[in-house]
Amino acid sequence: MKKISSMLLIVVMLFLTACGGGSKGSSGSDDGPIKLGALFPLTGDLALLGEESYRGAELAVEEINANGGINGREVELVKGDAVDPDAAQAEANRLINQENIQSIVGSYSSGIAFAASEVAERNGALYWELGAVADNVTDREYQSILRTNPPASMFSVVHINFIKDVVAAELGKDLSDIKVAIAHEDSSYGTTIADEAEKLAEAEGINVVSIQPYSSTSNDLTSVILNIKKADPDVLIVVSYINDAILISRQMKELNVEVPVFIGSGGGHTMTDFADAVGENSEHILNVDFPQYEINKDATPGMEEFLAAYEEKFGSEPRSGHSLANYMGMKVVLEIIEEADGELDPEKLREVAMNYKVEKNTTATGWGVEFDEVSGQNKLSEPYITQWIDGELITVYPEEVAIEKPKITK
Repeated sequence: MKKISSMLLIVVMLFLTACGGGSKGSSGSDDGPIKLGALFPLTGDLALLGEESYRGAELAVEEINANGGINGREVELVKGDAVDPDAAQAEANRLINQENIQSIVGSYSSGIAFAASEVAERNGALYWELGAVADNVTDREYQSILRTNPPASMFSVVHINFIKDVVAAELGKDLSDIKVAIAHEDSSYGTTIADEAEKLAEAEGINVVSIQPYSSTSNDLTSVILNIKKADPDVLIVVSYINDAILISRQMKELNVEVPVFIGSGGGHTMTDFADAVGENSEHILNVDFPQYEINKDATPGMEEFLAAYEEKFGSEPRSGHSLANYMGMKVVLEIIEEADGELDPEKLREVAMNYKVEKNTTATGWGVEFDEVSGQNKLSEPYITQWIDGELITVYPEEVAIEKPKITK
């Protein structure tokens, strides 16, 4: 009986050793790859920019691996397809509890980021957001999340600063005489930007004459367009994904609605698919978004190398600035892991991140890096304004990254 018990004890010990060894190797032992979760919408309605975002992270990983990895170890991205918030929770659970991964990067969509980071918080993992913008992702003040890209409220700051710095003078009007309308899709992304823009405009004495929320899945926005026409604004701020951005532009044309200054807010208006779909209707549309590619290269060192690597791997130019933002963010993640000597312990990495500083205009996006100790938000990232000019998306604001002046028609 004692002999059987001893054999059983040996079997159990061997099993536990095997399990422990597998866990250590996947999360940060010194003899295997450094595995990071990569949670993006790779299929479904959000796949276009989800895949584009993942491409940027992937290129940063390939770059570091080509240079010997981290302490001689390759970095491996373990993908999770987060088509919606429910899938994001399930995939985050799988990556953390089945794949034994302690750090996850993502995710493009704010709803996905919010849901997945909740799972990371409950399980003591670290969630690195490289592209989702809703303020509530970092407003929860979790110690489990670090975000490299700017939040949605910063988009609104740029909207209002642009109206103050450029639009008022170009239109020959005082700020108090400028009328602003806002149309936005009604998720947290669109609502956050719209609410913040309204608040900032009111503080500056700018008159917001109409706010039009709508569903991004709508196939008819006639009522929204007609309400904008009735308000007769000088400036229209629109927050859209790709399909609703195209629909608004087409229906404004059909209903003969013209606004002197049209400013998009990320999402669809910076994509080449938008310009291809609406043709000349895209001309002179402005957009507040992540850095794009017609920009002052002196302020964005490393961008040329990114573009060359992207075209070599994917056979085309980038489809949006999301890949660039994720590339820059992923490089930050990898450099912090490198400074931590390849350790993946979440508390250790956060401690290193809090001491990690990068000056503005020294990265491929032009962003600097300094994480807020309470929220984990990068305080030195900001959106820029681009404009469709002769079929090209040109950076026009702020001055340090602009290559042309914005074209405002009265």
